[in-house]
Amino acid sequence: MRAMMSKEAGGPETLELTETETPKPGKGEVVIRVRAAGVNFPDTLIIKDLYQIKPQRPFAPGGEISGEIESLGEGVDTVSVGDRVLAVPGYNGFSTHVVAHKSTLVPIPDDMPFDQAACFILTYGTSHYALKQRANLKEGETLLILGAAGGVGAAAIELGKAMGARVIAAVSSEEKAAFCKELGADETLIYPREMDRDAQKEFSGAIKELAGPKGVQVVYDAVGGNYAEPAVRSLGWEGRFLVVGFPAGIPKLPLNLTLLKNCQVVGVFWGAFTQMEPDVHQANLKELFGMWSKGQIKPQISASFPLEQAADALRLLENRKVLGKVVLNVD
Repeated sequence: MRAMMSKEAGGPETLELTETETPKPGKGEVVIRVRAAGVNFPDTLIIKDLYQIKPQRPFAPGGEISGEIESLGEGVDTVSVGDRVLAVPGYNGFSTHVVAHKSTLVPIPDDMPFDQAACFILTYGTSHYALKQRANLKEGETLLILGAAGGVGAAAIELGKAMGARVIAAVSSEEKAAFCKELGADETLIYPREMDRDAQKEFSGAIKELAGPKGVQVVYDAVGGNYAEPAVRSLGWEGRFLVVGFPAGIPKLPLNLTLLKNCQVVGVFWGAFTQMEPDVHQANLKELFGMWSKGQIKPQISASFPLEQAADALRLLENRKVLGKVVLNVD
Protein backbone atom coordinates (compact mmCIF):
# COMPACT_ATOMS: atom_id res chain seq x y z
CA MET A 1 0.00 0.00 0.00
CA ARG A 2 0.97 3.65 -0.41
CA ALA A 3 0.34 6.34 2.18
CA MET A 4 1.25 9.95 2.90
CA MET A 5 2.91 9.44 6.26
CA SER A 6 3.60 11.85 9.10
CA LYS A 7 6.93 10.76 10.56
CA GLU A 8 7.60 13.92 12.53
CA ALA A 9 5.45 16.77 13.81
CA GLY A 10 5.14 19.64 11.37
CA GLY A 11 3.20 21.19 8.51
CA PRO A 12 2.01 19.64 5.24
CA GLU A 13 5.54 19.70 3.83
CA THR A 14 6.58 17.01 6.36
CA LEU A 15 4.33 14.33 4.82
CA GLU A 16 6.19 11.58 2.95
CA LEU A 17 4.82 9.22 0.30
CA THR A 18 5.66 5.81 1.74
CA GLU A 19 5.19 2.24 0.54
CA THR A 20 4.46 -0.32 3.24
CA GLU A 21 2.93 -3.78 3.50
CA THR A 22 -0.82 -3.82 2.91
CA PRO A 23 -2.52 -4.34 6.29
CA LYS A 24 -4.54 -7.40 7.18
CA PRO A 25 -7.87 -7.17 9.01
CA GLY A 26 -8.13 -8.33 12.60
CA LYS A 27 -11.17 -9.76 14.35
CA GLY A 28 -14.24 -7.68 13.50
CA GLU A 29 -12.32 -5.58 10.98
CA VAL A 30 -12.20 -5.09 7.22
CA VAL A 31 -9.63 -3.69 4.83
CA ILE A 32 -11.00 -0.97 2.56
CA ARG A 33 -9.43 -0.20 -0.80
CA VAL A 34 -9.62 3.58 -0.60
CA ARG A 35 -10.96 5.39 -3.66
CA ALA A 36 -11.28 8.87 -2.19
CA ALA A 37 -10.37 10.67 1.04
CA GLY A 38 -11.96 13.85 2.34
CA VAL A 39 -9.59 16.59 3.49
CA ASN A 40 -10.61 18.41 6.68
CA PHE A 41 -9.21 21.05 9.01
CA PRO A 42 -8.35 18.51 11.76
CA ASP A 43 -5.94 16.91 9.27
CA THR A 44 -3.85 20.10 9.39
CA LEU A 45 -3.76 19.91 13.20
CA ILE A 46 -3.14 16.22 13.79
CA ILE A 47 0.18 16.25 11.89
CA LYS A 48 1.38 19.11 14.14
CA ASP A 49 0.34 17.31 17.34
CA LEU A 50 -2.26 20.04 17.94
CA TYR A 51 -5.34 17.82 17.76
CA GLN A 52 -7.01 16.00 20.66
CA ILE A 53 -6.11 12.69 19.01
CA LYS A 54 -2.35 12.07 18.90
CA PRO A 55 -1.59 8.79 17.06
CA GLN A 56 1.72 7.02 17.38
CA ARG A 57 3.98 7.79 14.43
CA PRO A 58 4.29 7.01 11.66
CA PHE A 59 0.67 7.56 10.68
CA ALA A 60 -1.21 9.13 7.79
CA PRO A 61 -3.74 11.93 8.32
CA GLY A 62 -7.18 11.57 6.80
CA GLY A 63 -10.32 11.20 8.91
CA GLU A 64 -12.91 10.14 6.32
CA ILE A 65 -12.68 7.83 3.31
CA SER A 66 -14.76 5.93 0.81
CA GLY A 67 -13.95 2.81 -1.18
CA GLU A 68 -14.62 -0.89 -1.58
CA ILE A 69 -14.16 -3.65 0.95
CA GLU A 70 -11.15 -5.71 -0.12
CA SER A 71 -10.89 -8.30 2.67
CA LEU A 72 -12.76 -9.42 5.80
CA GLY A 73 -11.50 -10.29 9.25
CA GLU A 74 -12.78 -12.99 11.56
CA GLY A 75 -16.39 -12.55 12.62
CA VAL A 76 -17.38 -10.07 9.90
CA ASP A 77 -20.65 -11.23 8.36
CA THR A 78 -22.60 -7.97 7.92
CA VAL A 79 -20.71 -6.85 4.79
CA SER A 80 -19.08 -8.53 1.82
CA VAL A 81 -15.98 -8.09 -0.31
CA GLY A 82 -16.73 -5.50 -2.99
CA ASP A 83 -19.29 -3.55 -0.95
CA ARG A 84 -19.11 0.22 -1.42
CA VAL A 85 -18.72 1.93 1.95
CA LEU A 86 -17.55 5.05 3.68
CA ALA A 87 -15.83 5.15 7.05
CA VAL A 88 -14.47 7.64 9.56
CA PRO A 89 -11.20 6.11 10.78
CA GLY A 90 -10.02 9.36 12.42
CA TYR A 91 -6.64 9.11 10.70
CA ASN A 92 -4.73 6.95 8.17
CA GLY A 93 -7.18 7.88 5.43
CA PHE A 94 -4.52 9.34 3.13
CA SER A 95 -3.65 5.81 2.04
CA THR A 96 -4.55 3.26 -0.59
CA HIS A 97 -5.78 0.85 2.10
CA VAL A 98 -7.39 1.40 5.50
CA VAL A 99 -8.34 -1.00 8.26
CA ALA A 100 -11.73 -0.20 9.80
CA HIS A 101 -13.93 -1.91 12.37
CA LYS A 102 -17.17 -3.29 10.97
CA SER A 103 -19.20 -1.09 13.34
CA THR A 104 -17.86 2.09 11.71
CA LEU A 105 -18.84 1.18 8.13
CA VAL A 106 -21.63 3.04 6.35
CA PRO A 107 -22.98 1.62 3.07
CA ILE A 108 -23.22 4.20 0.31
CA PRO A 109 -25.81 4.33 -2.48
CA ASP A 110 -24.81 2.72 -5.76
CA ASP A 111 -25.21 6.03 -7.58
CA MET A 112 -23.17 8.10 -5.10
CA PRO A 113 -19.69 8.86 -6.53
CA PHE A 114 -16.76 7.94 -4.29
CA ASP A 115 -15.54 11.54 -4.06
CA GLN A 116 -18.92 12.73 -2.78
CA ALA A 117 -19.11 9.83 -0.34
CA ALA A 118 -15.68 10.71 1.06
CA CYS A 119 -16.84 14.29 1.68
CA PHE A 120 -20.23 13.47 3.12
CA ILE A 121 -20.31 12.19 6.67
CA LEU A 122 -18.10 14.59 8.64
CA THR A 123 -19.51 17.83 7.24
CA TYR A 124 -23.16 16.89 6.93
CA GLY A 125 -23.07 14.72 10.05
CA THR A 126 -21.65 17.58 12.12
CA SER A 127 -23.93 20.26 10.71
CA HIS A 128 -27.07 18.13 10.85
CA TYR A 129 -26.43 17.15 14.47
CA ALA A 130 -25.65 20.78 15.32
CA LEU A 131 -28.79 22.24 13.77
CA LYS A 132 -31.22 19.46 14.61
CA GLN A 133 -30.24 18.04 18.00
CA ARG A 134 -28.17 20.86 19.52
CA ALA A 135 -29.96 23.98 18.24
CA ASN A 136 -33.43 22.57 17.53
CA LEU A 137 -33.58 24.89 14.52
CA LYS A 138 -37.15 25.70 13.58
CA GLU A 139 -38.76 26.71 10.31
CA GLY A 140 -38.73 30.48 9.87
CA GLU A 141 -35.85 31.13 12.28
CA THR A 142 -32.79 33.14 11.26
CA LEU A 143 -29.53 31.18 11.12
CA LEU A 144 -26.15 32.96 11.00
CA ILE A 145 -23.24 30.83 9.78
CA LEU A 146 -19.65 31.96 10.39
CA GLY A 147 -17.16 30.44 7.97
CA ALA A 148 -20.05 29.61 5.69
CA ALA A 149 -17.95 28.80 2.61
CA GLY A 150 -16.00 25.98 4.28
CA GLY A 151 -16.96 22.32 4.40
CA VAL A 152 -19.20 22.33 7.48
CA GLY A 153 -20.41 25.85 6.72
CA ALA A 154 -21.54 24.98 3.21
CA ALA A 155 -23.30 21.90 4.59
CA ALA A 156 -25.01 24.09 7.19
CA ILE A 157 -26.33 26.40 4.45
CA GLU A 158 -27.94 23.53 2.56
CA LEU A 159 -29.32 21.91 5.72
CA GLY A 160 -30.55 25.21 7.12
CA LYS A 161 -32.49 25.92 3.95
CA ALA A 162 -33.85 22.37 3.86
CA MET A 163 -35.09 22.90 7.44
CA GLY A 164 -36.86 26.12 6.44
CA ALA A 165 -34.54 28.67 8.05
CA ARG A 166 -33.53 32.09 6.77
CA VAL A 167 -29.75 31.83 6.29
CA ILE A 168 -27.18 34.61 6.66
CA ALA A 169 -23.78 33.42 5.43
CA ALA A 170 -20.77 35.27 6.88
CA VAL A 171 -17.50 34.90 4.96
CA SER A 172 -14.19 36.65 4.29
CA SER A 173 -14.40 37.48 0.56
CA GLU A 174 -16.71 38.36 -2.32
CA GLU A 175 -15.84 35.07 -4.02
CA LYS A 176 -16.96 33.12 -0.97
CA ALA A 177 -20.11 35.21 -0.68
CA ALA A 178 -21.05 34.39 -4.28
CA PHE A 179 -20.43 30.70 -3.57
CA CYS A 180 -22.78 30.83 -0.58
CA LYS A 181 -25.47 32.56 -2.63
CA GLU A 182 -25.28 29.74 -5.15
CA LEU A 183 -25.88 27.27 -2.31
CA GLY A 184 -29.05 29.10 -1.32
CA ALA A 185 -28.02 31.59 1.37
CA ASP A 186 -30.60 34.37 1.69
CA GLU A 187 -28.07 37.00 2.74
CA THR A 188 -24.29 37.23 2.80
CA LEU A 189 -21.98 39.30 4.97
CA ILE A 190 -18.25 39.83 4.48
CA TYR A 191 -16.11 40.18 7.60
CA PRO A 192 -12.49 41.37 7.76
CA ARG A 193 -9.61 38.92 8.16
CA GLU A 194 -8.42 40.91 11.19
CA MET A 195 -11.07 41.59 13.82
CA ASP A 196 -10.14 44.34 16.29
CA ARG A 197 -12.60 45.94 18.71
CA ASP A 198 -13.88 48.50 16.22
CA ALA A 199 -14.33 45.81 13.57
CA GLN A 200 -16.22 43.67 16.10
CA LYS A 201 -18.71 46.46 16.75
CA GLU A 202 -19.16 47.07 13.03
CA PHE A 203 -19.63 43.36 12.36
CA SER A 204 -22.20 42.99 15.13
CA GLY A 205 -24.12 45.99 13.82
CA ALA A 206 -24.14 44.60 10.29
CA ILE A 207 -25.49 41.26 11.51
CA LYS A 208 -28.25 42.97 13.50
CA GLU A 209 -29.25 45.06 10.48
CA LEU A 210 -29.62 41.95 8.31
CA ALA A 211 -31.34 39.92 11.03
CA GLY A 212 -34.00 42.47 11.82
CA PRO A 213 -35.62 43.41 15.14
CA LYS A 214 -35.85 39.85 16.49
CA GLY A 215 -32.15 39.23 15.96
CA VAL A 216 -30.54 35.90 15.09
CA GLN A 217 -32.03 32.75 16.61
CA VAL A 218 -29.10 30.38 15.90
CA VAL A 219 -25.42 31.12 15.33
CA TYR A 220 -23.30 28.35 13.79
CA ASP A 221 -19.71 29.30 14.64
CA ALA A 222 -17.08 27.35 12.73
CA VAL A 223 -14.50 30.16 13.07
CA GLY A 224 -14.08 31.17 16.72
CA GLY A 225 -11.54 33.80 17.76
CA ASN A 226 -12.68 37.43 17.83
CA TYR A 227 -15.57 36.65 15.50
CA ALA A 228 -17.57 34.86 18.21
CA GLU A 229 -18.47 37.77 20.49
CA PRO A 230 -20.07 39.96 17.76
CA ALA A 231 -22.17 36.96 16.75
CA VAL A 232 -23.33 36.37 20.32
CA ARG A 233 -24.26 40.06 20.56
CA SER A 234 -26.48 39.62 17.50
CA LEU A 235 -28.54 36.85 19.11
CA GLY A 236 -32.17 37.46 19.89
CA TRP A 237 -34.04 36.38 23.02
CA GLU A 238 -33.39 32.68 23.80
CA GLY A 239 -30.95 32.37 20.90
CA ARG A 240 -28.54 29.45 20.58
CA PHE A 241 -24.82 29.82 19.87
CA LEU A 242 -23.27 26.65 18.42
CA VAL A 243 -19.57 26.10 19.16
CA VAL A 244 -18.28 24.12 16.16
CA GLY A 245 -14.61 25.00 15.54
CA PHE A 246 -11.75 27.39 16.23
CA PRO A 247 -9.53 28.02 13.17
CA ALA A 248 -9.26 31.67 14.31
CA GLY A 249 -8.51 30.65 17.91
CA ILE A 250 -10.51 29.81 21.03
CA PRO A 251 -12.81 32.76 21.82
CA LYS A 252 -13.34 34.46 25.16
CA LEU A 253 -16.96 35.43 25.68
CA PRO A 254 -18.39 37.88 28.25
CA LEU A 255 -20.89 35.62 30.00
CA ASN A 256 -23.10 38.54 31.02
CA LEU A 257 -24.38 38.43 27.43
CA THR A 258 -25.89 35.00 28.03
CA LEU A 259 -27.87 36.40 30.96
CA LEU A 260 -29.03 39.53 29.16
CA LYS A 261 -30.20 37.59 26.12
CA ASN A 262 -31.33 34.47 27.99
CA CYS A 263 -29.33 32.58 25.37
CA GLN A 264 -27.45 29.29 25.27
CA VAL A 265 -23.84 28.53 24.34
CA VAL A 266 -23.94 24.96 23.05
CA GLY A 267 -21.02 22.67 22.25
CA VAL A 268 -21.10 20.46 19.15
CA PHE A 269 -18.93 17.33 19.49
CA TRP A 270 -20.25 15.15 16.69
CA GLY A 271 -17.64 12.40 17.06
CA ALA A 272 -18.52 11.76 20.70
CA PHE A 273 -22.24 11.95 19.88
CA THR A 274 -21.93 9.08 17.39
CA GLN A 275 -20.50 6.91 20.19
CA MET A 276 -22.82 8.06 22.97
CA GLU A 277 -26.06 7.95 20.95
CA PRO A 278 -25.51 5.45 18.10
CA ASP A 279 -29.22 4.92 17.43
CA VAL A 280 -29.83 8.65 16.94
CA HIS A 281 -26.71 8.83 14.77
CA GLN A 282 -28.03 6.06 12.53
CA ALA A 283 -31.38 7.81 12.22
CA ASN A 284 -29.56 11.01 11.26
CA LEU A 285 -27.56 9.18 8.58
CA LYS A 286 -30.75 7.70 7.12
CA GLU A 287 -32.25 11.19 6.94
CA LEU A 288 -29.11 12.64 5.34
CA PHE A 289 -28.91 9.99 2.62
CA GLY A 290 -32.59 10.61 1.94
CA MET A 291 -31.91 14.31 1.53
CA TRP A 292 -29.00 13.51 -0.83
CA SER A 293 -31.26 11.25 -2.93
CA LYS A 294 -33.79 14.10 -3.20
CA GLY A 295 -31.09 16.55 -4.30
CA GLN A 296 -31.47 18.74 -1.20
CA ILE A 297 -27.80 18.36 -0.28
CA LYS A 298 -24.69 17.61 -2.31
CA PRO A 299 -21.02 17.87 -1.26
CA GLN A 300 -19.53 20.95 -2.91
CA ILE A 301 -16.10 19.78 -4.06
CA SER A 302 -14.02 22.71 -5.26
CA ALA A 303 -10.63 20.99 -5.58
CA SER A 304 -9.34 17.46 -6.14
CA PHE A 305 -5.78 16.18 -5.79
CA PRO A 306 -4.02 12.84 -6.25
CA LEU A 307 -2.77 11.12 -3.09
CA GLU A 308 0.82 12.29 -3.55
CA GLN A 309 -0.29 15.93 -3.54
CA ALA A 310 -1.95 15.73 -0.13
CA ALA A 311 0.31 18.51 1.15
CA ASP A 312 -1.10 20.91 -1.45
CA ALA A 313 -4.64 20.04 -0.36
CA LEU A 314 -3.80 20.73 3.29
CA ARG A 315 -2.21 24.08 2.43
CA LEU A 316 -5.46 25.19 0.80
CA LEU A 317 -7.24 24.58 4.09
CA GLU A 318 -4.57 26.30 6.15
CA ASN A 319 -4.73 29.37 3.91
CA ARG A 320 -8.55 29.45 4.12
CA LYS A 321 -8.90 29.33 0.35
CA VAL A 322 -11.28 26.40 0.22
CA LEU A 323 -14.83 26.69 -1.10
CA GLY A 324 -16.77 23.72 0.20
CA LYS A 325 -14.68 20.56 0.23
CA VAL A 326 -11.31 19.26 -0.96
CA VAL A 327 -10.82 15.60 -1.81
CA LEU A 328 -7.97 13.23 -2.60
CA ASN A 329 -8.67 10.80 -5.43
CA VAL A 330 -6.74 7.64 -4.61
CA ASP A 331 -5.73 5.45 -7.57
